[in-house]
Amino acid sequence: MQIISSRILPFIDSPSLMPGEAREVLFRDASGSFPLYLSNGEPDHAAEERVIALGVREALVWLNEPPQDQGSFWA
Repeated sequence: MQIISSRILPFIDSPSLMPGEAREVLFRDASGSFPLYLSNGEPDHAAEERVIALGVREALVWLNEPPQDQGSFWA
C-alpha cells in the first residue's frame, strides 16, 4: 500500500467549541483501488475512524478539492 496524499483539516467541535484537527489520508493498494482513511483526531478512546473505498474518479475529486470543500467525505 502506498500513501498518495494526506491532509489535516482544522475544525471547531460544536458541543465544546474546542478546536480540533481531522486527518484524511488517501492510499493506493496493489489492486489499484484507493482507500481513504478518515480520523476525527480525538484521543484514542473517542476517535472516530473510517475507511472508504474510492474509485479513480472519486480519488481525483478528493485530490483536487478546493480548500473550502475539503472534508466533504465526512458527510
